[in-house]
Amino acid sequence: MSSVTSTLPAQRIRLGAGAAVVLLATTLTTFMAAASAPTPLYAVYQGHWGFSSSVLTAVYAIYAVSLLVALLTVGSLSDHVGRRPVILGAVALETVAMVIFAFADGVPALVAARVVQGFATGVATGALGAGLLDADRKRGPLVNSVTPAVGLAVGGLGSSLLVQYLPAPTRTVFVVLIVAFVLQGVAILLLPESAGRRAGALASLRPRVSVPAGARRVLLLVTPITVAGWALGGFYLSLGPSLAHEVTGTTSIVVGGLMVSALPFSGTFAILALRSVPARRAMRAASVLLALGVAVTLLGVNTGSGAVFLAGTVVAGLGFGAGFQSAARTLLPAAAPHERAGLMAAFYIVSYLAMGIPATVAGIAAGRLPLTELTTYYGVVLVVLALAALAGTFLLRDRRPEAARAA
Repeated sequence: MSSVTSTLPAQRIRLGAGAAVVLLATTLTTFMAAASAPTPLYAVYQGHWGFSSSVLTAVYAIYAVSLLVALLTVGSLSDHVGRRPVILGAVALETVAMVIFAFADGVPALVAARVVQGFATGVATGALGAGLLDADRKRGPLVNSVTPAVGLAVGGLGSSLLVQYLPAPTRTVFVVLIVAFVLQGVAILLLPESAGRRAGALASLRPRVSVPAGARRVLLLVTPITVAGWALGGFYLSLGPSLAHEVTGTTSIVVGGLMVSALPFSGTFAILALRSVPARRAMRAASVLLALGVAVTLLGVNTGSGAVFLAGTVVAGLGFGAGFQSAARTLLPAAAPHERAGLMAAFYIVSYLAMGIPATVAGIAAGRLPLTELTTYYGVVLVVLALAALAGTFLLRDRRPEAARAA
C-alpha cells in the first residue's frame, strides 16, 4: 500500500495537445471578453456616479496603457520560467480585477480595476499566445488572430444581456467572469508545460523596442491603417454605447452592446476570409472597407438611422480586422527573425496608443461638442487615414512567398 501511495505524485494528469489548445483558446477568449465586459456598464456607472465622458474614456485608456506596459516588460517572461506559472499568475491578477469591478463604488475603483486588468491581460496575451503556438504550430497562428476579436465581441454582447435582464447589473457579469477564471485556473494546473526554465528571466523584463532600418519604411506605410483601425476600436469600446443610444433613441443596454460587438464580430470574419490573400491586396481591401464603413456609419449617425449605423459598423469592422492582420503580415517579413521581437514591440506601441489616446481626446471633446458632431469629426479623420493607407499600398512591395511563410 505504501509503495502504491508513493508513486501517486508522479502520476499527474496532463491534458493532451488538442485539449490544451481548447483550454488556451477559451482562456484567451475569456480575457478578451472581460476586457469589453465593462463597456455596456459605463452608462450605468455614469448614472450612478455622475462623471463626464472624458473620465469615462480615461478609465478605458488606462487599460490600454497598462496592457502595453505588461507586453513590453513581462511579454516574454514565460520563455524563461514556463508558460503555466505565468498564465496562472495572469488569471489570478485578472480575478482580482473582476473582484474590484464587482465591488466598485466610484471612479477610483474603476481605475484600479482597469490598471490591474490591463496588466493581467498583457501578461496573459504573451504567455497564452506562445502556448498556442507550442501546442499547435499549424493552427496556433490562426487561433491567435481570431480569438481576441471573438472574445471582445462575446464580452460586449454577453455583458449587455446580463446587465439588461439579470439583477445586480454592476456585479452579475463580474461574478460570472470570476467563476470562469477560477475554473480555468484549476484546469491550467493540468496544462502540460511547453517551455522549460532557462536563464535570463530578469533581463527579459527590460523593454526592447527597435525598428530595423529595412523595416522603417514599411512600418511608416502600415501605420495609417493601424492607427485608423485601433482608434475606431477604442472609440467604440468607450463611447460606442452612448452613441448607439443617441442615434437609436433607445435606452436598451443590449442595443449598445450589439453595436459594439458588431465591430469585432465582422473583424473576425475578415481575418478568416482574407488570411490567404496577399498582404498588400488585403491591406487595400481593408483601407477601402474601413473608409466606406466609417462613411456609412456617419450617414447613420447624422440621419438617426440605427440600421444604417449598424451596417456601417459591420463594414468598418471588416476593414478593422483585415487591416490589423494585413499590417502585421506586411511588417514581419521586413525584418530578420532575430529583429522581429523588437519590431513587433514598436508595432504594439503604435496599436495600443492609437486605441487609447484618440478615444481620450474624444472624451475630453465630448464635454464641449454634441456627441454626433464629435463622431463626425472623428470619423472624417479615420476616413482620411484609411485613404492614406490605401495610397501607401502602392508604395509597398509584396514579399517573396517564402519570406511571407517564414513570418
